Amino acid sequence: MLGSWITSGLITVACLIAPILIASGSGWWLASFGIMALAWIVPALVLLYRRISIHYRVTNQRLFHESGILRRRTDRIELIDIDDVATDQGIVERMMGVGSIRITSSDRTHPVLILQGIEGVREVAAQLDNGRRAERLRRGLHIETV
Repeated sequence: MLGSWITSGLITVACLIAPILIASGSGWWLASFGIMALAWIVPALVLLYRRISIHYRVTNQRLFHESGILRRRTDRIELIDIDDVATDQGIVERMMGVGSIRITSSDRTHPVLILQGIEGVREVAAQLDNGRRAERLRRGLHIETV
């Protein structure tokens, strides 16, 4: 969501400068304040929705992905079915200590699942990968060497 917040900041700066450059009438200032309010309210509502509606939980055998507010949907991915765990962080995300985890699995409902906004993304990805390896060893499955 960092891109959304930066965009909102840029829109705010533009809305403060534009009425000065165009005209100093009160109508321009009112329109600018309305645009600025929308620029901040929309990302705030998206953030609130994501915080309330999306949850992840990991056990020693499964990854649970829960989504929805009024209608809750829970998907399970067996750790043994996970084929690859990769992380993605932009420069600003690295500075903020967050990132995304991309999970590729043989699961039918989520062959590719992207977990966004994860704090300590490297540690969480390592935990998922270690859990996957431990479950494969426990069940006696061969782990491919890369």
